[in-house]
Amino acid sequence: MAFLLVAAVSAGTTAALTYREARNAILEQAQDTAVSSFREQAGTLVTPLPPDPAVLRQLLRDMARKSQPHTWVVFAEYGSMRVSSGTSPVSTVITPELRRAALAHPKGTFQRVDKGGTPWLTIAVPTVFRTGSVARPSGLVLYAVMPLATERDNIRAMVTAARDGALPALAVALVPALLAARSVLRPVRDLHRAAQRIGRGELDTRIPVKGTDELADLAHTFNESALQLERSVTELRRAEARARRFASDVSHELRTPLAGMLAVTEVLDEDADRLAPDTAAAVRLISAETGKLAVLVEDLIEISRFDAKAAELNTDEVDVAETVRKTLATRRWTDPGQVATELPAGIRARLDPRRFDVVVANLVGNALRHGRAPVRVRLHTEADHGSEARFVVEVADSGPGFAPEVLPHIFDRFYKADAARTRSSGSGLGLAITRENVHLHGGTVRAANGPRGGAVLTVRMPLEARPAPEDTP
Repeated sequence: MAFLLVAAVSAGTTAALTYREARNAILEQAQDTAVSSFREQAGTLVTPLPPDPAVLRQLLRDMARKSQPHTWVVFAEYGSMRVSSGTSPVSTVITPELRRAALAHPKGTFQRVDKGGTPWLTIAVPTVFRTGSVARPSGLVLYAVMPLATERDNIRAMVTAARDGALPALAVALVPALLAARSVLRPVRDLHRAAQRIGRGELDTRIPVKGTDELADLAHTFNESALQLERSVTELRRAEARARRFASDVSHELRTPLAGMLAVTEVLDEDADRLAPDTAAAVRLISAETGKLAVLVEDLIEISRFDAKAAELNTDEVDVAETVRKTLATRRWTDPGQVATELPAGIRARLDPRRFDVVVANLVGNALRHGRAPVRVRLHTEADHGSEARFVVEVADSGPGFAPEVLPHIFDRFYKADAARTRSSGSGLGLAITRENVHLHGGTVRAANGPRGGAVLTVRMPLEARPAPEDTP
C-alpha cells in the first residue's frame, strides 16, 4: 500500500507540474504573439486629434482584419469617446486595473481575464505624439480583446490525451513495480515472522536463502545467529538440568544420614543438662545446625519437585481461618504480642492444606525472623474484577520494610536481603517455595512496604483452587 501511495502521489505531482508548465507555455505563446503584433499596428496608427469617430472606427476595423491567427475586437478610448471595431460588447472585459496600467506604461500592458467561463486576453497600448525625439501621450488608448477559447480547447485536448495515455501506462507499469516490490517485501516479511517465532522460543526457526543480494546475506546472517542462539540456549538448559539433577540427587542422598543424625541429636539434647557446660553447648550447637541442614535438604527436595513439574495438589475444602490458626499453633506463634490475627470465620476454600500450611508458616516465620513484632495476619475476601471470588492473606511486620533495590528479588532463590535485614538466617528458599505453592493453586503473592512502614506480603488465592499454567513465572 505504501508503494502504491508513493507511486500515485509521484504520478499525480508530475502530471500537475507538467500540465501547469504546458498550459503556461501555450498561453504565453499566444499572448506574446498577440501583444507584439498589436503593439506594432498601434505604433503605425495615424489619426488627427481629436479623432473623428467614423474615421477611427474604420482604422480599428482595418487593425482587426490584420489580427492573425486570432480574431481581435479593437476598442479605442479618447476621453469620454469610446469606439469599437465591431458590435460585440467586449468593453466589459476591459478592467479598471488595465485602464490604470495603460496610462502608467507608455509601451502598453496586457491582462488575462476570465469572463463567463471564457478566457480573454486584453491588451492596452496608449498612442503618443512624437516631436523630434520626444514622445508625448496623445490621450488615445487602443485596446485589443482576444478570446483564448482555442487555447483553452487545446489545453483540454492535451489533458485528455495525457490522461488517456498515462492511466493505461501507469496501470501497466504498476504490474512489474508490484512484482518488484513483492520480491523485496517478501523476504522482509519472512524475517519479521522468523524474529517473532524466535521471540516465542522457537529457536529452530530458519529463513530460506535465495539469491546472492543483500537480502540473501541478511537471511544467512539471521540463520547463523539463530543457530548460535539455539546452541547456547540448549547448552544452558542442559547445564541447568544438570545442576537441578545434582541438587535433587544430593538432597535425596543426604536425607537418610540426616534422619540418623537428627535421631542422635534429639537424644543428646535430652541429656545435655547432665553434661559439662562446654560439652552441652557443643551438643546444642550440633543439634541446631543439624536441624537447619535438615530444613535446607527438605527445601531443596521441594524445589526440585517444582522444577521437575512433579508437584501435585491434594485439595480439600477447609475453613481458611481455622487452617491459619492451626499453622500458628503448631509453630507456637500464639502470643498476641508476637502474632496478632484478624481471621473472620466462614471463609471456606478448596486448597491443599499441607501446601497452604507451608505458605502461611514461611510468610509469618520470615516476618518474625527479619522484621519486628508484632506480626499482623489478616484474612478477607475480594472479587477479581467482579468475576472470581478470592481470599486474601496479608502478613505485615513492624520492621523497617524492604529497601527499594530488594523488592524485585524477594522471591528469588537463595536471596538474602542482608542490607535491609540485620539478621539473616534460613535457607533462602522459603519465599521461593511460597511463591511456587501459591502459583500451583492459581494464585499470586506480592511483596510491598506498608503505608506506615513494615514489610507486607499479600497472598491472593481462588476459593476454588485452579492450577496455573506451567509457564507461569
